[in-house]
Parts: sequence; structure tokens; C-alpha cells
Amino acid sequence: MKVKVFLIFFIFSASLFSQPVIKRNPTVVEIIQRISADSIKRNIERLVNFHTRHSLSDTTNPNRGIGAARRWIKSELERYGKESGGRLKVEFDEFIAPIGPRVPKPTKMANVIATLPGKIYKDKVYIVSAHYDSRSGDALDSTGFAPGANDDGSGTSAVLELARVLSRYEFDFTIMFVLFAGEEQGLLGSRHLAKKLKDSGITVLGVLNNDIIGNTEGGNGVVDNTRVRVFSEGLPISRDESMLRLITQVGLENDSPSRQLARYIKEVAERYLDNFKVELVFRRDRFLRGGDHTPFNEQGFPAVRISEMNENYSRQHQNVRVEKGIKYGDLPEFVDYGYCANITRANAIVLYHLANAPLPPQNPKIKVSELEYDTTLKWDLNSEDDLMGYNICIRETTSPLWERKIFVGKVNEFTLKNISKDNFIFGIQAVDLDGNESLVVIPLPER
Repeated sequence: MKVKVFLIFFIFSASLFSQPVIKRNPTVVEIIQRISADSIKRNIERLVNFHTRHSLSDTTNPNRGIGAARRWIKSELERYGKESGGRLKVEFDEFIAPIGPRVPKPTKMANVIATLPGKIYKDKVYIVSAHYDSRSGDALDSTGFAPGANDDGSGTSAVLELARVLSRYEFDFTIMFVLFAGEEQGLLGSRHLAKKLKDSGITVLGVLNNDIIGNTEGGNGVVDNTRVRVFSEGLPISRDESMLRLITQVGLENDSPSRQLARYIKEVAERYLDNFKVELVFRRDRFLRGGDHTPFNEQGFPAVRISEMNENYSRQHQNVRVEKGIKYGDLPEFVDYGYCANITRANAIVLYHLANAPLPPQNPKIKVSELEYDTTLKWDLNSEDDLMGYNICIRETTSPLWERKIFVGKVNEFTLKNISKDNFIFGIQAVDLDGNESLVVIPLPER
């Protein structure tokens, strides 16, 4: 009988503070309608026409090689900037790649970056990224045909399309549209930029890295154009031993900032995209593999990898050929442009809401000064004028997703009566008057 009383009271207490109904934002609907599969297709075909985008390929030829590719990418971003009234700042982010297993001699490389400055938070940034370099079967083959239509022409075209569409709008936070070089040589461009941003003091609030997002026919025979994977780290790479002990002591192995970003992507994208699901994979990346989000994790920034549901290895890192009746190679004919456009729309939805949301609550705490049956959470009150209030997010320790949100208003402390901190994970989320929600932050113990 005591258990039944507890359950009834929990449901009743939560219902007193129900979350406001959040509807689809009409501006977001307008944005996703502007995203064009045809535009993505044109961009991928143009990237393939450079013959190779290998990071060690020719940089002077006007039509071939990575130099021609990066100049074209920069010119496209500059064109979008002009069409949007000069909002985008476009630049090469040059660096020298040192000698390594896939770099025989020091080599100048360049990321291509377009920055859309925020109206309020200039030095707080959300990044959407992909890598524009490509490779064939031999990682050091800098002259052979390496079309890279899907890996990662699809991600590059998605980022270009996002820059084209989103640069027409204003956001509270800064958005950086980043195309990395040197991914196939060991995440060189992303590692350079992540450290550069960390050293500059810029706060990266989240990274959406799109890598291989255009194929729907898996090598296992499965065809799926209705789902996309989002990979996120559990225990942060960047941590000190005291934080690691705390994480394991209170059972927060599944609650890194990157994992909160992944949960946010699923919740918000699925609000708008009918018959399209975001599948969360609780791993930093595919099994024993890596991508350009990882260097940002290493610097302590929340970052996730967005990738197609089923990969086809006959179309990745392959020389273009026909062998035993099978066509190998990363060619445009294998890209599903409608699917790629849907993943691009998911990025746009998430970026719009994050870049217009309040700051995540600061200094979140859970009171543990004494043993008690209630749970009290506290945090610093946000200063934004359009702040509506806060959600308390709750889930069972075994649940991958937040199961309940309780809107508690514009307060900085709240007590959940007869809800035990032993049995649930708690989060706190800021909400503005337009319904934009911040990332969820996890309260840490305060004695």
C-alpha cells in the first residue's frame, strides 16, 4: 500500500506544474521548407568534379584538388553572405599539419569557416561542421580519383545549405559553419580549431558534426531513409580525477554534456520531422572509429557525430571500380538527396532553438546536507529579459531519455516532495517566452 500511495502522489505533484505546450515555431517551419534537396545535390556534384579533395593534393590547380575545392567552398559562403546582407564572416583558418603517419612532410592546410555573429552572445558559439577532404583506398594517394560524394560531400553540402538558409536570420548566439580539412589524415583540422577556440576563451556550447549522412542502402542489405544516428560520449574525455570519482559516485555516467546535446537533438528534431527518427547511440563514435567531433570533446566541449543509419563499406575509402559485379566507390549516384535534406533539416531545427534559447542554468546544485525523502534543486537565476522560467527534467536511472518535465516558473530553487534522489536522475533547463529551451544541465551535490 505504501508503494501505491507514493506513485499516486508523485503523479499528482508533477501534474501541479505541467510543462507549457510547445508548438512548432512558424519560423522553424519556414526554414526547413527552404532547405532544398536539389541544392544539396548540386553541391555534392560540384565537389565530386574536383576529382580529389585529398588533403595532400594540388592546391594551385584551378579545377582539381583540395585547393580548388576550398576556394569554391569559400566563394559559395561569401555569396550566401552577400545574399543575406553581409551577415556572414567567411575566412580560411590556415595551419601547418606536422609530419605524421598520413602526412609525409609539413603541409599547409585550411579549414573554411563562415561565422554568423550572435545578437547578444558574440563569444558563445554553436558549431555545425563536416569535413570537405576525401580519399580513395590508399590514405596517401593524393592524385587518384576520390569523389567523396557521401564521405563527406554529404556533410559538406549540408553545412553549405545550412549557411545559405540560416544566414538570412538573426540569432542570439553565434553560429559557426565549419568545413574541416585533414580529417582523413587524422582529424587535423578539427584538432587545430578546437584547441584554437579553447585557447581564445570562446565558449563552444555545442558541436553538431555531420559525417556520412547521405546513404540509405546499407551494405547489410537494409534500406532505411527514416532514421539517423547521433553518437555521443558518456564519460567525458576531458576530466580530472575528482570529477570522475564524483560522476561514478552519483551515477552520472550517462549524463555528459554531449549526451544532453544528443537528447536535445532527438527531442527537438522529432517535434518537426514527421516519420523521421533520431536514434541515439551511446558511444563517442562508431566502434573503434573517430570523427571531427572528438577533438572538441578532448577540449571539454559538448560535441556529437550525426551519421546515416546504415553504412555501405563498398562506397567508403574505395577506388572506383567494378569487381565481381559490384560497383565500388563513393559516387553521387549512391547518395539519397532527400534523406540528406532531412538530416540537414534536423540540424537547422536544433540550431534555431539552441541559438535562440536562454543560457543553460548556471551553478546547478542538488541539496544533500541531510538524508530526506524530498529532493531540492537550486541554480542561479538567468538574466535574460525574455526568460519564462525553468523545467525540472526527471527520468529513472535506467531510462535513456527524459521522461517528465515539470515547469516550475521563474524561480531558482524547487523542492520535489517525496521524490527520492536515490531513484531518479534530475536536470534543469531554462525556457524563454517563445518556448526555446536551453540544453539540460545536471545538478551536482551541495552539502
